[in-house]
Amino acid sequence: MWWGTAIEAPDPRALASFYSQLLGWPVVHQEPGTAIIAPPDGPIYVVFQEAPDFQPPVWPPQSGDQRPMMHFDFQVGDLDSAVAEAVSLGARVSVHQLFDPAGHPFCLCREQD
Repeated sequence: MWWGTAIEAPDPRALASFYSQLLGWPVVHQEPGTAIIAPPDGPIYVVFQEAPDFQPPVWPPQSGDQRPMMHFDFQVGDLDSAVAEAVSLGARVSVHQLFDPAGHPFCLCREQD
């Protein structure tokens, strides 16, 4: 059974707060250097772990720079309002996709009808 994933960040509490607000998932655990969010109805977790020497990934990848190791894809009904909400929470828009406050790329995709 898949339990979850861990993501490095310079400030795990801040990044957990960003994704908590973006997804509507509560922060279910915090301790120094770690914060965890989970959906209200499931046993899946996203763990944010402190990485003091964190280097944000570069997207699209460039030789010699930190490459993204993974990214989230989220389906949304209204792409424009979802992007505006993400930006209001601290996301940055790039030419190719969005970046969370720590610099991890993520995608908002329209739900298929």
